[in-house]
Amino acid sequence: MAPEPTASFEPGTLVYDPDTDRAGEYRDTVGPYALLRPLGGGCEWQAQPASLRAATPEQRLSAGVRAANERAVRDTWGYSELGRPPLPVPGCEACAEVDGLRQNARAESDASAVTDADVLMRRHHRADHGA
Repeated sequence: MAPEPTASFEPGTLVYDPDTDRAGEYRDTVGPYALLRPLGGGCEWQAQPASLRAATPEQRLSAGVRAANERAVRDTWGYSELGRPPLPVPGCEACAEVDGLRQNARAESDASAVTDADVLMRRHHRADHGA
């Protein structure tokens, strides 16, 4: 049987989970677990309610800085779009050349070279196609 929580938290309270060494927003309790979410959003994780405690000012600051940094990366680099490889613009010779590099890298199972080609394609899109 799971231990009973030692403290009750309101949803949205920033708590510290010593098992993962992370601070997160308390969401709810499901079964024997508490659900926590990273500050600023992200994948929830399960925690032992009995081990949770209110986050210290340092942990709150650290979680806030981490969330701000992740948000800045997403906003600056279009992080949400990084999961999809950029497509070549029809009729653009530079796009076709970089896409050829990427296709060769895939054929050789060279994931590093595929990533390099994706980066080159994104840079080219920003510089020459305004995307």
